[in-house]
Order: sequence, then C-alpha cells, then structure tokens
Amino acid sequence: MSTAPQMKIPATYLRGGTSKGVFFKLDDLPEACRQPGAARDKLFMRVIGSPDPYAAHIDGMGGATSSTSKCVILSKSSVPDHDVDYLYGQISIDKAFVDWSGNCGNLSTGAGAFAIHAGLIDPARVPQNGTCVVRIWQANIKKTIIAHVPISNGQVQETGDFELDGVTFPAAEIVLEFMDPSDESDGAMFPTGHLVDDLEVPGVGTFKATMITAGIPTVFVNAQDIGYTGTELRENINSDAAALKRFEQIRIAGALKMGLIKTPEEAATRQHTPKIAFVSTPKSYTASSGKQIKAEDVDLLVRALSMGKLHHAMMGTCAVAIGTAAAIPGTLVNLAAGGGARDAVRFGHPSGTLRVGAQAVQENGQWIAKKAVMSRSARILMEGCVRVPSDTF
Repeated sequence: MSTAPQMKIPATYLRGGTSKGVFFKLDDLPEACRQPGAARDKLFMRVIGSPDPYAAHIDGMGGATSSTSKCVILSKSSVPDHDVDYLYGQISIDKAFVDWSGNCGNLSTGAGAFAIHAGLIDPARVPQNGTCVVRIWQANIKKTIIAHVPISNGQVQETGDFELDGVTFPAAEIVLEFMDPSDESDGAMFPTGHLVDDLEVPGVGTFKATMITAGIPTVFVNAQDIGYTGTELRENINSDAAALKRFEQIRIAGALKMGLIKTPEEAATRQHTPKIAFVSTPKSYTASSGKQIKAEDVDLLVRALSMGKLHHAMMGTCAVAIGTAAAIPGTLVNLAAGGGARDAVRFGHPSGTLRVGAQAVQENGQWIAKKAVMSRSARILMEGCVRVPSDTF
C-alpha cells in the first residue's frame, strides 16, 4: 500500500474552443517531467485520471471525452520569430498512453491566451487595450499559429458576445491563423498524390476517400457511401459498437495508405491521428442543443471522430483540414460543398455550424495550403495547483 504524500504542481484549467485541458508552464513541471519520456507521460495520465477502466475520470481532471482529456505545456520559444512553444498531449481515457502525434486546434486558442496570462509574452508587446498578436510554435507538428488575443485594461479579455456552437456561454473572440498548415514533406498535402482515392478497407468495402494532411491528417469519406446522412449526432454513432469498429477499420486503412503507420497494429498507439470524417451535401437538422440548422445556412455537413468517438462539435485541426480541402476543387469536401473555387465554407456539425477560411494554391503540380483562419474563444476555469501522488513517476 502506497502512503506517498501528494505533490503540488502549478497548473491552470482552461477552456479553449470546444475543448478544455490542464495547462502547465514547462518550468513549473517537476524536473523529471521537463523532458519527453515516461515520467512526463505518467504525470499527465495521473493528472487526467487515466487509464480509467470505468471511463469516467472520477479520480482526475479529465472529463472522460476526447475533448476534455488533454494537457498542454508552454514555454518561451526556442524558435526565432516566435513567442512561445506549445506542446500538446492527448491522453487516452482507458489505455495507458499519451498521444503526441498531432495538435489540438481548439486548445491553440488557449495557448495564445495562456501565454499572456502566464507572463511568457514581453509586456511591451501587450497593449493596454486592443489586440496582442501571439506567435505560437506548435511543437508537435512544427508549424506556426498566430493568435489574435483581445486585451482590455492590460489583461486578456475573456468575456464578450462571441458565440461558438458547442460552447454554452458567449465569450471574447480570438482569431487564429494556421500558417502553412499542410505537410509539405514526403508527399505534400495529399500523401497518395490524388485528391480522391479508392480506399480498400479489408472486411468492410472500398470507398471514395480524400486523404489530406492539413491541420491534422484526416480521412474524408462520403456519408452516403457508409450508410449515413451527415445529420447524425453523438448518440447515433457512439452507442453503436459495430459502427465505431467499422470507423476504426476505415481510419486504419487510411493511415496505412497515407504512410502514417506501417502495420495495422501501430494504430492502437496512434489514436489521435489520422482523424476520420464523413461529409454530405447540406440538409436541415436539429443540433444537439435543439437549435435548428437549415440547409440553406450551410455549405456542407461534416461529422468527425476523435479518439474513437464522434466529436460533439468539431476539432479545430479538423476544421483546418475541412477548410483546406474545401478550397481545392475536386476533393470530396469541395464536391459536397457544391464544387468550384472557394476561400471559405460554413459547415454543419453536431452542435451547430462553423465557418473556416483557407487559402490553397497549386505550385509545380502540388497543392499547398498557405493559411487557414477561424475564430474561437478561451477562458480560464481554475488556476492554482494540481495534486498527484509523489510516487506517480
């Protein structure tokens, strides 16, 4: 029986977009956890309350969903022309691992705000009133994110009238710019070299798929091809074990085709990427809040899974992939939105709608994403110290 005392670690519990997580300054972590490795992973799992066979996170800060099982580390940037380095860990709910393979677009909003709150930004760059531009180096995927954070009376403005579907209360708007979000190494934005592929899924079938690396690696399929309408809510998918298994099989086939994994077994420890999403043409539906979404108010419908479950709204990084794919004529996302050239789309998701803009150009026969833009919000929920047993790592 362990009788080790608990240790206190300074931390901030923060909502960013439609996610929330525990934020740490790198220098506040125990020394053994300041470098990547087993000690850091064990700490973050204990903070969140994983692995939890009850899938409830009663004994941790997690919320037992992919949107609420997250930890973030921020530090002054080691990269020129950036303010902070932002490292994100997606903690598995019922398994003992932390996935570092991708970014969280929603918590990118929180990274900009937290950087100011935590004193990681030169005070001379923070206006008394106006907007502070925070240059973020996303260390997981080695990309630049620019956050435009509103400032009031020298402090981050958190309250406001910006409404974000999937978030209960309005808050202050933070504009995010994801710079050069596509993966330009080893195969560019479309790893297979095609805008649309025939994706063979053993034991399931063959489906048209757009596989793109922009924001986060994502596999898009047509809702109709897999027996859905695109209007589904969480309970329609997450209560169907057979459906979830089939989605995972499609995701694994996509990961193999994109070169993200070499064997199907590797997917078990790479749950965060790629994402699997399905798209359809506009239809009217009732969002999870009861809000009526009219077909004429959206360009297309998208539903996406995160960590094996349908997301309650939309992952920020997946929204980047949606906006980028929509900007490129011929992808499944673009075709669902009506085809043709476009620099922004408003799509319907389970909680409502979201608008995302993107700029994509073709250079030397390759599509390249220059930028994706969207608005989110962030708010500190609690700050102080998180406690974990001192023998955690």
